Amino acid sequence: MKGNEILEELARVLEARKQAAPDSSYVAGLYAKGLDAILKKVGEEATETVVAAKNGDPQQLVYETADLWFHCLVMLAHQGLGPEAVLAELGRRFGVSGIEEKAGRSSQKSS
Repeated sequence: MKGNEILEELARVLEARKQAAPDSSYVAGLYAKGLDAILKKVGEEATETVVAAKNGDPQQLVYETADLWFHCLVMLAHQGLGPEAVLAELGRRFGVSGIEEKAGRSSQKSS
């Protein structure tokens, strides 16, 4: 499977887990615990990803990044969003310098 196919399939599975019994799957259990539990997992996985990067172990970094992305996808799904929303935003930013993009965010906040 290609990257976008994996994301699409995972998004479908995560959406289906919303209807599952909390004791039937890890994700259904996370959904049942609510947003705070999901956000806690995202934070934990982000920290583990940073530690893996700092330790310089490429295999562990990939493993932890996969966990982080997975839990970010759970967070998005819980909020009614999917990976396509993030991909669209990345697409919008493509070819725009980071300096310009950040300046645009600053001017939007002050409006």
